[in-house]
Amino acid sequence: MLKIIIPTIMLLPTTLLSPPKLLWPYTTSYSLLIAFISLQWLTPSYLPHKNLTPWTGIDQISSPLLTLSCWLLPLMILANQNHLQHEPPTRKRIFITTLVTIQPFLILAFSTTELMLFYISFEATLIPTLILITRWGNQPERLSAGIYLLLYTLISSLPLLITMLYLHAQIGTLYLPMIKLTHFTPLTDSWTTPMSHLALLLAFMVKAPLYGVHLWLPKAHVEAPIAGSMLLAALLLKLGGYGIMRVTLLTHYSESLLYPLLTLALWGALMTSSICLRQTDLKALIAYSSVSHMGLVIAAAMIQTHWSFSGAMILMISHGLTSSMLFCLANTNYERTHSRILLLTRGLQPLLPLMATWWLLANLTNMALPPTTNLMAELTIMISLFNWSPLTLLLTGIAAFLTASYTLFMFLTTQRGPLPSHITSTPNSSSREHILMTLHITPLLLLILKPELIALTA
Repeated sequence: MLKIIIPTIMLLPTTLLSPPKLLWPYTTSYSLLIAFISLQWLTPSYLPHKNLTPWTGIDQISSPLLTLSCWLLPLMILANQNHLQHEPPTRKRIFITTLVTIQPFLILAFSTTELMLFYISFEATLIPTLILITRWGNQPERLSAGIYLLLYTLISSLPLLITMLYLHAQIGTLYLPMIKLTHFTPLTDSWTTPMSHLALLLAFMVKAPLYGVHLWLPKAHVEAPIAGSMLLAALLLKLGGYGIMRVTLLTHYSESLLYPLLTLALWGALMTSSICLRQTDLKALIAYSSVSHMGLVIAAAMIQTHWSFSGAMILMISHGLTSSMLFCLANTNYERTHSRILLLTRGLQPLLPLMATWWLLANLTNMALPPTTNLMAELTIMISLFNWSPLTLLLTGIAAFLTASYTLFMFLTTQRGPLPSHITSTPNSSSREHILMTLHITPLLLLILKPELIALTA
């Protein structure tokens, strides 16, 4: 555990002491080295936890997400180089420092075995994210987006803190393996039990986000710089899904709580997919598609079966890489046309033919084409939900159909059709952008060959 956290923290002095000309190469290569070292976490283990210490432990739920968070740091640094090209060196250092600061908190959040430490690191990721959006966003609306993010997250996580303190008072520990051993069962006939369960879940539902408490996400995505969008879509939403999986393992939920949340998650997947079909803003479309995919993850995590957990984990990893790649592609369009409106950025395939190939690959994985891991995940979740209740097939089926529809709509509007008259010349795509796309799509293609690395096999 320490052999990843200590090099990650050492990235801070590397950033601050690197000469200005070598700042990007040093930080990118160093963080990429950490990413390759983190791949060791994916090796299968026959014990419940690997590297178990009094504070941290890596099991099958946390290891794929830990590797994903280490893998995305160099990609975020790569993606933002053009955006910060004309900034003074000090601001570049501050930006990279902000990105690097999130990393140890994410590693702690995904690997901790102590609930209070999880809560602290879960909340600590909010501060650098807020700085990224409010300082490096493009439009003046970034301030309202930052306030939305702050209010939604803080208001929902206060009940979580209170319930954790109540749990500690009742059991005497917040150490996860100990809580599982105590078989803590509160009074089942009391109305406080479903309330405490809801309080435990609410913070993660907002972070995931569940349909109804998702309004902060499109705002934050649209206003954030590219690194902020990648961070939100690929990692911070997964904190919500991971939290739900961890908390649902502790206790069994009453049906009065399970049915409304599950219905809302599946209805949300359907609704946000249909919202995507009438979006005019490219980044907002990708943001709403994230809500749709995470609705399936929430539904799968709530029914607590082995298959559904496995499907939720595969979908979280696949969606993390796919949505991050889509945001990078949207950013390459934005840097050339200075617009996110779909009507003004259409027909770019003749100008950027190689980028159109990346767009096609990203869209095919987003719509869950066989044999991608996205399809494996969606089928696994649909089967486990159908086994729980056959009626869910209606909602998940329509949601899958709508996902394919809006993905095709996104691809056709950005790549095909007549070129707008205001686009006269665009810079060619650079090697940096192609490396960035390759580093996104390669893990997705390799996981097709060995999906059990990110599935729960035990």
